[in-house]
Amino acid sequence: MDEFGYASLLEEATAAVCESGNVILDSWYKPRKITLKGRIDLVTETDVAVEEDLKRRLHAILPEASFLAEESAGTAPLTDLAWIIDPVDGTTNFAHQIPLVASSVGLWHKGRMVLGIVNAPILRECFTAARGQGAALNGQPMYVTGTDNLEHALIATGFPYSIRDNVDEIMGWLSKALVTSRGVRRCGAAAVDFAFVAAGRYDAFYEIDLRPWDTSAGWLLVEEAGGKVTQLDTNAPFELYSRGVLATNGALHDTMFSLLKGQ
Repeated sequence: MDEFGYASLLEEATAAVCESGNVILDSWYKPRKITLKGRIDLVTETDVAVEEDLKRRLHAILPEASFLAEESAGTAPLTDLAWIIDPVDGTTNFAHQIPLVASSVGLWHKGRMVLGIVNAPILRECFTAARGQGAALNGQPMYVTGTDNLEHALIATGFPYSIRDNVDEIMGWLSKALVTSRGVRRCGAAAVDFAFVAAGRYDAFYEIDLRPWDTSAGWLLVEEAGGKVTQLDTNAPFELYSRGVLATNGALHDTMFSLLKGQ
């Protein structure tokens, strides 16, 4: 499978992910049955239904691939060919009918992300990328911004479920970003944050304690749109199980890292 094969596969996978998005649309105005995975970590019937639907559709496209998916991952290992799925990123948003909700689907192949799809069905926006083929929003090419001054930058962040354990560190980063940038946004769905950096809406995004299904698709979106993604703690190349992530337009990357890490 090469870059041209990835592009062909992306078309089929995007259609499948968008079809699964109808499960979210169909349940948008219906009552939610909500359970707790943690103190503030929610899961709904829709999360489970979308994951099952995505697995069925993606298995039909690439039956040899395994799955690493939020609601059923358990201790599943990451194989050489695997779909990495967050069926409803922004479950709390979904529970409160806030439209910043997305399905995130990435394909991992031999040590790297090769496909990324973030479908935000309520917004009617689908962000896609294939390795070496660029990134697109609803089929039209998208690119990161050229902003190179933090005072002109719009920054996004998120707060992890473990915030009680890291609140001082998180508030330290937030205070630095607030007083240095044009503003800070927190939408509550990491996949959407990555997609908005890739689409040139945000200039940078950082967060800690994300999981592979939160970052896999968005990571590739940002890189294929011309941006840069590294580990937040060290600025080393990002890895799926890194503690934190910094995704930017590239022009601001080192400045943003130095700001957050106090260098």
